[in-house]
Amino acid sequence: MNCVLKAWGAHEKELRGFLIGRVHDPHLAEDLLQDTFLKALAEGSRFCQLDNARAWLFRVARNRLIDHARTHREYQEIPDQIPEETEQTEPVADLAQCLPRALEGLSAEDRDAIEKCDLEGMTQADYARSLGLSLAGAKSRIQRARRRLKGELHDVCRVRFDESGKVCCFLPDSARGATDGK
Repeated sequence: MNCVLKAWGAHEKELRGFLIGRVHDPHLAEDLLQDTFLKALAEGSRFCQLDNARAWLFRVARNRLIDHARTHREYQEIPDQIPEETEQTEPVADLAQCLPRALEGLSAEDRDAIEKCDLEGMTQADYARSLGLSLAGAKSRIQRARRRLKGELHDVCRVRFDESGKVCCFLPDSARGATDGK
């Protein structure tokens, strides 16, 4: 998992810029960015064996853009090229430590959707079949679960955003206990 966090810290800012530049909606870009992060986490030890983690992250982000465009019947040319590499780290990489606690705050249905599709890599079609849902119904369920997970990450980690909408900081466990009276 350290290799995921390291790669995420190195490339999250440029991934966000790439997504915002394509969708022109910071909130949607954040959702797609979170989907990309969850997919990287789901890769587990396989992620550490990648030759080019940056290219893999951009490919996943690009695929998430395409999936979103198809789902919402939007078409936009999404270039195959990825931007030039820049070296930057972002606080959002540290949010991975909050993921287990945030998952605990979800309903069993939401947690199941996130764990199976985002963490275990089950396709949405297989997920739909396993629950006897239509593909559209399963996709809606997964998107709702992702929105709720984002809210849980916000609540659990007390995430703060800067004026451009990106994560600037969050309150770690040790500091939170002092302010929550725990």
